[in-house]
Amino acid sequence: MMTEVENIILQHLRAIREQMDTMSNRILELTERVGNLEAQYATLSARVDRIDARLDRVERRLGLVDA
Repeated sequence: MMTEVENIILQHLRAIREQMDTMSNRILELTERVGNLEAQYATLSARVDRIDARLDRVERRLGLVDA
């Protein structure tokens, strides 16, 4: 009887371990994806900053803003 209980407990523990492994792998994947999104955002932000600086120069040259 005790062996049956031990086997059931071991089965549950194995199932929990498998679920933890799956969750761990998913978290790693999501972490990588968020890292990629952060890098893309940084690139876009830098590009927008450069465009903004260029637009400011153009507006000043055309006399559209007060210097």
